[in-house]
Amino acid sequence: MAKNLPKTGLISWLTTVDHKRIGIMYAIAAMFFLLCGGIEALLIRTQLMLPNNDLVTANFYNGLVTMHGTTMIFLFVMPMSSAFFNFLTPLQIGAPDVAYPRLNALSFWIFLFGGILLNFGFVVGQVPNAGWFNYANLSGKIFSPDHSVDFWVLGVQVVGLASLIASINFFVTILNMRCMGMSLLKMPIFIWSTLVTQVLLILSLPVITIALVMMSIDRSFGTGFFEPTLGGSVVMWQHLFWIFGHPEVYILIVPAMGIVSEILPTFSRKPLFGYSVMVYSISAIGFLGFAVWAHHMFTTGMGPWATALFSAATMLIAVPTGVKIFNWISTLWGGQIQFTTANLFAISFICMFTLGGLSGIMHASPPIDYHHQDTYFVVAHFHYVLYGGAVMALFGGMFYWFPKFFGRHLSEPLGKLQFWLYMIGFNLTFFPMHFLGMQGMPRRNFTYAADQGWNLWNLMCTLGAYITALGAIVFAINVVWSLLKGKRAKNDPWDARTLEWTLASPPPEYNFSVNPVVTQLDDFWHQKYPNGKRLADNLIPYQKEVDPSTMHVPNQSFWPLFLALGIVTIASSFFFGSHGLAVAIAGTSLLLVSAYGWAYEEP
Repeated sequence: MAKNLPKTGLISWLTTVDHKRIGIMYAIAAMFFLLCGGIEALLIRTQLMLPNNDLVTANFYNGLVTMHGTTMIFLFVMPMSSAFFNFLTPLQIGAPDVAYPRLNALSFWIFLFGGILLNFGFVVGQVPNAGWFNYANLSGKIFSPDHSVDFWVLGVQVVGLASLIASINFFVTILNMRCMGMSLLKMPIFIWSTLVTQVLLILSLPVITIALVMMSIDRSFGTGFFEPTLGGSVVMWQHLFWIFGHPEVYILIVPAMGIVSEILPTFSRKPLFGYSVMVYSISAIGFLGFAVWAHHMFTTGMGPWATALFSAATMLIAVPTGVKIFNWISTLWGGQIQFTTANLFAISFICMFTLGGLSGIMHASPPIDYHHQDTYFVVAHFHYVLYGGAVMALFGGMFYWFPKFFGRHLSEPLGKLQFWLYMIGFNLTFFPMHFLGMQGMPRRNFTYAADQGWNLWNLMCTLGAYITALGAIVFAINVVWSLLKGKRAKNDPWDARTLEWTLASPPPEYNFSVNPVVTQLDDFWHQKYPNGKRLADNLIPYQKEVDPSTMHVPNQSFWPLFLALGIVTIASSFFFGSHGLAVAIAGTSLLLVSAYGWAYEEP
């Protein structure tokens, strides 16, 4: 099946196992889901723009809140990070591809179909509405008797399977496929952030998988894991969810830290300050991320010893985070700073993430947490971390690596317009939420009375959301225009430091014509500046022409697509009532045939 497939056109994309194409497909899918999550956010803010508004019903509002959070976390930030993992990891470590190319394609198709399954509740009018954390027992059959919660449970399970498969693939790739001379402490800092993220995924995803299986059994067979009337515990769901959910915060933010740590040195004309300390701090963040989950649960009555322990652990994790912030500032200090769009987003990440971190460390104090719990102060905090932090860094990465992805530059004037619209819109949306929270406005309420004193701040928040949406429109115009008419990119347009910039833009299918050999950190930079003076391009090593027909690349394959379709068909069989068994059998048959074809196909 892998023989004689076309190299161009739709079929070539459906059957590709090229890590670069898979990275591009992740990016396209993530941007589509960003559009979905953005529309949900605008509907939420429009509903709250005025008191006693009736734009949407309370039930649909709960669905919007649930799906906005779920979409932005599982279907935008994580897959957009995966787009960078896929495209850049083999290039930065000097490898021809990932360790398991077909497994890489499988993880993408499972993610895409799982994302569609998650959102299918909108099509049938049963939108998940128990919150992005799906707290028991709101998610039980008594309070959610239709299939709305099932769409969430099964969709998250499928998307989580995709992430688990991908994490094992990248873990193996980084440990086993680095080019000659690239020891662990000569890896680019983005690769370190990728490696730590994969470890977090490998260790945390099984926990949420077990919890989701338990919830599925509760809903399908009437067991009582999370039902108090049957001897279960709703707090146990919170423990299981947040044992996954707080490492998940670092799964979202650690890749952003890696992206920023690549952009700042390039546009400061300096090496990253304190590289080894940055490596140790990012590893410490990954380790301590598993020790702080219960700070989400101070109001559940855990007792003084547990509360004190998790309070101390939450304060402790601020130390390696603070180290990274000071190292980024030191990288900028004294540098020849270029205020490109990518660098503006990276610098804004430092500022916004610091603000979000400061409001977060406040909640290490249980009395303060008691006051802010389930208010809009918490909404402001995590949006400063995840939007002002992760999303801003991802946009910086898009502007930085877009020339390498597509061979053309994004427009800098349009990029800077988008940046300022985002900065103004973001801060106008979320900073007033601190005041709303202090004034007692609870989260997840679909409306409020006119005499609560919240009118002005909500109006400002909604205005900010629409300004941000305008920035998103500018970005969409920028992408389309740049793909058609953008400035052609050189191999190394930014005068960067890592190996991907030694290749053509976009890189050839086979990546490297000659396996790179590195002798030090930022080896490409030292090759360009051996005596402090830049060599001419034709004198720089690594950049060699080769006959593409002499290079072996993995064969294309339909089997990852079919196997993913079989997995999602089995998951969706729960929604077909009396026909569910037939659908499950069909899905299982497709899965087995695909697995057989995969096993006997020439890789």
